Amino acid sequence: MYSIKRHIEAVVERRAKNSKAILLTGPRQVGKSTLYRHLFSHVNQVTFDDDLLLMQAQEDLNLFLLNNPCPLMIDEVQKCPSVFNKLKILLDNSDDCGLFYLTGSQKLQLMEGISESLAGRISVVELDGLSLREIYDIPFTKHFVPTAEYIDARAAQIKNYRNNLWEIIHRGSYPELYANPGREWMDYYQSYVKTYLERDVNKIIKAKNHLTFVKFLTCVAARTGQVVNYTNIASEVGVSEVTIKEWISILEKSGIVYILKPYTSSALNRAIRSPKMYFRDTGLCCYLTRWLTSETLKNGAMAGPMFETFVINEILKSYSNEGLDYDFNVFYYNGKDKKRKKENGEEVELEGEIDLIIQENGVLYPIEIKLSASPKAEMASEFDVLDGVPDKKRGIGTIICLYDKKMYLRENLIALPLEYI
Repeated sequence: MYSIKRHIEAVVERRAKNSKAILLTGPRQVGKSTLYRHLFSHVNQVTFDDDLLLMQAQEDLNLFLLNNPCPLMIDEVQKCPSVFNKLKILLDNSDDCGLFYLTGSQKLQLMEGISESLAGRISVVELDGLSLREIYDIPFTKHFVPTAEYIDARAAQIKNYRNNLWEIIHRGSYPELYANPGREWMDYYQSYVKTYLERDVNKIIKAKNHLTFVKFLTCVAARTGQVVNYTNIASEVGVSEVTIKEWISILEKSGIVYILKPYTSSALNRAIRSPKMYFRDTGLCCYLTRWLTSETLKNGAMAGPMFETFVINEILKSYSNEGLDYDFNVFYYNGKDKKRKKENGEEVELEGEIDLIIQENGVLYPIEIKLSASPKAEMASEFDVLDGVPDKKRGIGTIICLYDKKMYLRENLIALPLEYI
């Protein structure tokens, strides 16, 4: 069922026309194969979820390709890594575009042995869950960066999200939950965990038993929006810290979590080097942490972290839906580099955090995410720590919040409603 227009359609169509092969990556159930079928109905289609086809591809790839000629779509291609060496040969010996349409539930650069064999030979596009823009059918497709030009352009296409905001945060972003509104939330996520996480992800993780795997997922979900503390998680789950690092890396590869890197600079010598972790789907995160209704979530202890997780994901989607790689553009800051006041005649260092830093064209844009309808300039008190970063300018600071209109708090600081993402 294809009922919601995906913003990445134009990117995928353009890349397919200009590339010999295209790989659409993203978590399970975000609509990768559905998008391909919608755009390229003429293409032969197979899936490596079919054990018979997977076995044939593994045992005799030439026979598999004889039975399944190009142009060919292969779903869940990461299940047969040996196929990539053969694809490399085929792509090198052809000048035709649009030969292979691949989907994978792991990012190409994180697939073992694959990025080397197909480097420069394949176009990679990332598909995430539905964005607010897609849910509300807003045709604005530029990635979020709080410049005056972006803010003016975005203001021309605004819809009010806040009436259903917590319902959407709680429901999550998987397309099936919107294409089929009658689908029960509990049933969907229960099936998702059992069918995909426990089958596919745990097959890679190889947790010693089912309860250990579930406890691990729950521990990670409960820490969305926090600095990663591997020791703490290891203690709670009952496995080693090395094991937790490996397991979280697998969750990242599978698109279940996003690891936000810290912003580091020689001028910020007291910055914390540990990353932050965000669940990629707030609905799945709510299910694992047992927030079973949007009302209890809104009024519960995880409302702030879940709102921050939601906003971070919306910003990341704005990049990927434009076909952009955001890994070198987004960071966070936490440290004690800033000296703000004097005690007994001496300056003291105060620890502070910037929720998100967007780096673009040599400019750093600091962003705070606040679950508040009353933004204040003090919420951005840490932004000027970036003034000391050499060879970078500090752009306008932003507080993303629940205020109902944009408002300048200072000449270089603006409060933006969530609707501006």
